[in-house]
Amino acid sequence: MGTHGADGGAGADALLTVLELLAGQGPAGQFDTLLDEARVAGLDEEGTGRLERAVALARSLHDERATDRARAARSGASLAVLTDTARDLTLSYDLDGLLRIVTRRARRLLGLDMAYVTLRGPQGACYIRVTEGSRTGGDTGAPTGPGLAAGLRIGAGNCLGGIVQRTGEPIWTPDYPADERFTSGEAPDPAAALDDAEVVDPGDEAVRAEGLRAILAVPLRSGDSVIGALFGADRRVREHTPQEIALLGALADLAALAVEKAGLLDRTRAELLELERDSARVRTSLTRMRHVSEAHGRIMNLVLAGGDLPHVAQAAGDALDATVMIRDPGGRRLAASGDFPGLDEEAVAKASLDAHARRRPVLAADAVWVAPVIAGSEDLGGLVVRAEGGLTDEDGRLLELVAQSVALLLLMQRSTAVAEGPVRDELLDDLIADPPHAPQQIARRARRLGVDLRRPHVLVVARPEGGEQGRAVVWASSYAYRLSGLKTVQGGCIVLLLPGVDASAAASAVSEELTPLLGHPVSVSAAGPGAGPDAVGALHAEALRCLDAMSALGGTGSAAAVADLGFLGMLLSDDHDVDGFVENAIGPVLDYDAERLTDLTRTLEAYFASGASPTNAAEALHVHPNTVSRRLERIGELLGPEWQRPGQVLEVQLALRLQRTREVLARRRAATVPSRPAAGPAD
Repeated sequence: MGTHGADGGAGADALLTVLELLAGQGPAGQFDTLLDEARVAGLDEEGTGRLERAVALARSLHDERATDRARAARSGASLAVLTDTARDLTLSYDLDGLLRIVTRRARRLLGLDMAYVTLRGPQGACYIRVTEGSRTGGDTGAPTGPGLAAGLRIGAGNCLGGIVQRTGEPIWTPDYPADERFTSGEAPDPAAALDDAEVVDPGDEAVRAEGLRAILAVPLRSGDSVIGALFGADRRVREHTPQEIALLGALADLAALAVEKAGLLDRTRAELLELERDSARVRTSLTRMRHVSEAHGRIMNLVLAGGDLPHVAQAAGDALDATVMIRDPGGRRLAASGDFPGLDEEAVAKASLDAHARRRPVLAADAVWVAPVIAGSEDLGGLVVRAEGGLTDEDGRLLELVAQSVALLLLMQRSTAVAEGPVRDELLDDLIADPPHAPQQIARRARRLGVDLRRPHVLVVARPEGGEQGRAVVWASSYAYRLSGLKTVQGGCIVLLLPGVDASAAASAVSEELTPLLGHPVSVSAAGPGAGPDAVGALHAEALRCLDAMSALGGTGSAAAVADLGFLGMLLSDDHDVDGFVENAIGPVLDYDAERLTDLTRTLEAYFASGASPTNAAEALHVHPNTVSRRLERIGELLGPEWQRPGQVLEVQLALRLQRTREVLARRRAATVPSRPAAGPAD
């Protein structure tokens, strides 16, 4: 009994020691030491059994507490990793950089051999975006082998990736190649490859190439949508605990936030870039509008300050960085800021009609625009602009404003011409008066009006055939002022004294501009050129005789100069210019004979004398007919291909007669001049 009591006390002490060791969280080896000491102390079998059961229970409690402490430590470490990951995701990384942080932390946190992220593409297919721990394809870039690498398409069949995409739930397997639950279920679709990447399914050769066994996949969600998946994989068979699945799910949520953040940043950057582009466009537009306003202001100031058309054309050319030409309604050049070589006049004329119909600038040819110059319904002319660099919208607006400024200047010149009309009319009336007024006084008056009578001038007489003359008189005042000439009205005719040397061209220009304006025929005659105040009266008389001759010949409504009437012009002219007539008709033939001592002139006379028969002419000249034919061909080259038309033939024959008569008179005059007698001795 006593022994029993002693053993009982020793056993109780041993049990108390077990409790103390358990409470003190001593090492597990101390329980074995306690058992050994109890046996050495002679504890009976019953006490030893109770002690062994107590130690077993204590060990179980000790292991559970150690497991709880390890789990708590792991949870703390996981929380720290998640916290660090969340903090890193707030930094300014690109999407691949953010996802690489997630995959790297997943590998470290769960002890994985490999981790990778897939994202849904534009057409709905999923592609590997980043990998961490790949042995075959590399962690970024296009795949270099059959393994799981960035850019590979993930199948939508009965594989881990396809199931996650469809269900939106985590899925895992301890041994993917041996798990019969997962099959591809679809054939590769090369058309769905991204950037020519190889189309593979991670359930077949790609997984085998990487040597992966255990795979865990959790979805990446954005709201209710699955936008991808986070995969963790090992190259050994491995079970996944709920804690590991939850932890990878938490990392997947962080990865989804990274994707959303990157998408938001991309959209924000795109919006900022678009705002910057809009701002740049607005600044550019404002700059150009300011340029348009300032350029228009300069041109208007130039117009209001009394500037002329050449200065306005130059200012417009500088503002548009182009060459600008101002034309009248007939298409004649009034002023320009430069030359226009190779201008397609046909295209410009067509574009001018279109521009006046639309009342805005029109592209005529490459780099050439035409803008109408209009005042109300009246056509004042047009602008031709050559801009090698093209015209912006703002330049087009400036071109319209320049056209308006030119129209204003032309109207101001017309108003000035009308205001000065009586003075200018009086001057021209005095110039054509018979007898003329004092030439020196008239020259001074002309200079005050901007007319230089020392320059060659032509005189034009225009007679409107029907209708009232008021509009024609106003036009004539503006036209004469624009060309630095003079205008008056006498006997129902408008008289214009204009600078120039081509009377025929001046008559045509007046007719082409005045006839459309009035809407009825205008007969126009011209004479000249002449210089000085004394020549104006004679030019006026010639132009009137030319106008009468035109009427007598049925030429009402046409335009001609004295020179256009051939020998009639010679008869109408005051100086009866025989030399000029002969020169115009057969001058090249006379010059050819004089230079080469040929007989083309005599051949012409014989040709006409024989009734235009080369054979008869050859008999008269005592030469072969072929010689006459060759001479006639040479005459055609000298006088032009139409020299045998009836009108020109008449003038050629008349010129031959006049030339022969002049030669006869010259010989007779030489024969009748008495010889000077020889000087004799002085008486």
